[in-house]
Amino acid sequence: MNLAQYFQKSELIPAIIQENKTGEVLMLAYMNSESLQKTLETGYTWFYSRSRQELWNKGATSGHVQKVLSISADCDNDTLLITVEQTGPACHTGAKSCFFNKIELQVNEQQ
Repeated sequence: MNLAQYFQKSELIPAIIQENKTGEVLMLAYMNSESLQKTLETGYTWFYSRSRQELWNKGATSGHVQKVLSISADCDNDTLLITVEQTGPACHTGAKSCFFNKIELQVNEQQ
């Protein structure tokens, strides 16, 4: 499989991780071609850490692994949606999902 098509705009692409059973978005991480290749070869998620400048396997230290069930690219081939079977919490804080900080809308109804 030619992975270059997914990295034409950037060396890193966003990967949205979604729990298969619930449809809940668990996290967003970035992938480079090497981490995507490792994900395809192992069946478990691998990402590229922008802060550490290295590959990391989700759950390698915590045991909270993500078994990949499907991978889909968006219409522009520059974002991935990865459906997983999550073991334990996905967030490094211990939360099920990384998306738990709610932002309140302040819509002006007079417009």
